[in-house]
Amino acid sequence: MAGRNEIRDRYRQVCDQVAQAAERSGRRAQDVMVVAVTKYAGVDQIRQLLELGHQDLGENRVQQLQQRVAMTEEFLARHRILTSPRKMELPDSVRWHMIGHLQRNKVKVVLPLVKLIHSVDSLRLAEELQVYAARRDCDADILIQVNTSGEKSKGGVSLPAAPHLIDQIQTMLNVRVRGLMTMAPLTDDTDEIRSTFARTAEMFHEMRAGGAFGPKFNILSMGMSGDYLIAIECGANLVRIGRAIFGEPEIVVPEDSVTEHAE
Repeated sequence: MAGRNEIRDRYRQVCDQVAQAAERSGRRAQDVMVVAVTKYAGVDQIRQLLELGHQDLGENRVQQLQQRVAMTEEFLARHRILTSPRKMELPDSVRWHMIGHLQRNKVKVVLPLVKLIHSVDSLRLAEELQVYAARRDCDADILIQVNTSGEKSKGGVSLPAAPHLIDQIQTMLNVRVRGLMTMAPLTDDTDEIRSTFARTAEMFHEMRAGGAFGPKFNILSMGMSGDYLIAIECGANLVRIGRAIFGEPEIVVPEDSVTEHAE
């Protein structure tokens, strides 16, 4: 288990590396959002990260998302009434991200809990989101997951199919497509990883430049602990980082619950 100082040091190192990678790509550190993936993190580790002021957290399992949302809300509520010197470092709220595969029958559970859903890859899932978002009179912000590498083990639509899917979703009143998400191929070949990210970024910027998807189409989610620096250099403005912040897994996750979005 990573101790308090280790979490702090890991987090600061990640933030420094993100800033350097952003600078190499001609941007600022604040242009890149870090989503801390809590799948393998312990409750104390999550609390420690919140005490450092971090706001964006990601989960890929629905049951664990529910538990962690309740825990963080209780933690922040309790600290609001305290006079601890660390109180001012805490975020006002947590922005939760659903980063794993989302089944249609889980939409009604997930939608009220998250700020952004990263893994929409079908019209049927978008339609389900529209139904529940309309009932709640809210917007469902989503990313379209694209399978740029073409690996059968990965979810997502093909890169050329993404614009057509977005065109269909744009007819929905309560679902907003905010951008694209992709994952690197499962390889140690950095050239292949870079190529995958570069192709996704090229499509993203072409779609943005065309203007058909509106000004809110502005998020490119690429990169995890092993490849987030390459992703940022290729243009990612959102990265999903777990192990680089929290260390090796502290909790045991059943094998049948491990998904491609594990961090």
